[in-house]
Amino acid sequence: MHLGAFSISLSVKDLHVSKAFYENLGFTVLGGALERNYLIMKNGNALVGLFQGMFEQNILTFNPGWDESGQNVAAFDDVRAIQQELKSKGLTFESEADENTTGPASFVIMDPDGNAILVDQHR
Repeated sequence: MHLGAFSISLSVKDLHVSKAFYENLGFTVLGGALERNYLIMKNGNALVGLFQGMFEQNILTFNPGWDESGQNVAAFDDVRAIQQELKSKGLTFESEADENTTGPASFVIMDPDGNAILVDQHR
């Protein structure tokens, strides 16, 4: 099972302050927009999403079909196939992808310590 590009999605109090902080660590803006209250920051293969006012806790995020630069990869495991495999292993879901669809979809599971894991396919 290949989950795709990994990033951490951080719930931040002040997007401008967080942007400046991560820029000081060598990150640059890869995507998002200040006026939309989120930025995706990149440093090498490390990705950090900064989100103001969108969710309460930090989220581990995987993007099937994308590499670490947000570019499409030719072959990838569809989010619905990943979901089916995890269900077969007995995992429970906070939200599920509709298995009767194709294209963009997502699901959320929680790890044993209550950390949210989002698998979010954009294509």
